[in-house]
Amino acid sequence: MDFAVLAAAIAAGLAALGAGIGVSNIVGSALDGIARQPESRGVLQTTMFIGIGLVEAIPIIAIVIAFIALGR
Repeated sequence: MDFAVLAAAIAAGLAALGAGIGVSNIVGSALDGIARQPESRGVLQTTMFIGIGLVEAIPIIAIVIAFIALGR
């Protein structure tokens, strides 16, 4: 068994797990803010989507780095 492949899979999986936790925190906080101040929904929703986009870039970068490390 090639340990580089296993390491790349673990790295990509942990990056995806971390991104999932981060997105859930962002959405939960945005919903709390919208529940407290419904009039600021537009600003909070825009900020939420920008934050989600930034957090989702992390697993994509991790997968690219894993492929580079594998040399494939």
